[in-house]
Amino acid sequence: MISLTDMIGLCGLTQDEVDAIAEHEHIPEVAAAALGAYLLHEKHGSEEIRGMICDDIRDATKAGDFAHAAQLAMALRHFMETYGETVKSEL
Repeated sequence: MISLTDMIGLCGLTQDEVDAIAEHEHIPEVAAAALGAYLLHEKHGSEEIRGMICDDIRDATKAGDFAHAAQLAMALRHFMETYGETVKSEL
């Protein structure tokens, strides 16, 4: 049986990036890992993931949860370091 850790390892995203997708879409982590993997292979998919993480940062900031916003910002930073060229080419 494939575990959640395996799914995250196979999807091409980090745990924090998958968590951000799950939070944004209100879906379980396994579904978020599958959605993330799908989006990484779609035109404008990386841009969509970036947008989800940015939305989550705004929501956490509005809620006054600055620790969570900082964690999400680090996830965004890693995502942009990994997929930034893809995002730029999609814009």
